[in-house]
Amino acid sequence: MIPIKNKDGIARMRESCAIAATVLHRLKEMVQPGISTYDLDQAARQLIAQHGARSACYGYQIGSRRYPAYSCISVNEEVVHGIGSLKRILREGDIVSLDVVIEYNGYVGDNAFTVKLGKVAPRVDELLSVTQEALNIGIAQAVIGNRIGDISEAVQAFVESHGFTVVREMVGHGVGVSMHEEPQIPNFLDRAKKKTELIRAGMTLAIEPMVNLGVAKTKTLSDGWTIVTADGSPSAHFEHTVLTTEKGPEILTIPRLTSPSVPTAHSSAAVRPS
Repeated sequence: MIPIKNKDGIARMRESCAIAATVLHRLKEMVQPGISTYDLDQAARQLIAQHGARSACYGYQIGSRRYPAYSCISVNEEVVHGIGSLKRILREGDIVSLDVVIEYNGYVGDNAFTVKLGKVAPRVDELLSVTQEALNIGIAQAVIGNRIGDISEAVQAFVESHGFTVVREMVGHGVGVSMHEEPQIPNFLDRAKKKTELIRAGMTLAIEPMVNLGVAKTKTLSDGWTIVTADGSPSAHFEHTVLTTEKGPEILTIPRLTSPSVPTAHSSAAVRPS
């Protein structure tokens, strides 16, 4: 059953999502050639703590595995769940997906954005713009009376009309008291399944197109977490948490720019634990 948030739950979701969005905004400002993904992850840790929140990623458990980082930082062919590393130094022409998920006062905020470093290949530039617009198109379908499948179908149609592919192994999802709630929100429509769930007021949905320049297929690296494209092609990821209302979908992951400033980035040449 899809959780419906009451007035108090919605108020708490607004707070958690604002924090998640502010941390993501500050992290985006730090992305530059020469910084390591470890440094970015440590900045995320500091920013989350400054807001009195906790990372919902750190320690997240699947089976016997616990996620070891405070945010997900995925570079180029990495689709999602990339782990910050001193060995991964960002360079001009890279694209990096920043996925920030925090818990505050019992509720979770979730958002992601793919940043480009300087000039990238025209087709990669298009990949980013199409994925971001696919997110907007998906959000526009999150209206009362529609079905979850309307979001999926709109995203898939737009992405594929531009010659890109949607990832099928990972999907969007409900979010609230836990990081992953019902419903699942694929970025494609599985017509073999029965009708998808009706959208009702008070749902909080993490809508997140994950789009590949090449084939849709992915694989998992030996760290057990990082998902990469099967053919090594670049991938983009954009995400908002959205509240469904009688007036239409409302994006909750909007940053508050009067919040704490960016932590000082360390040089990647500094000696720190790997």
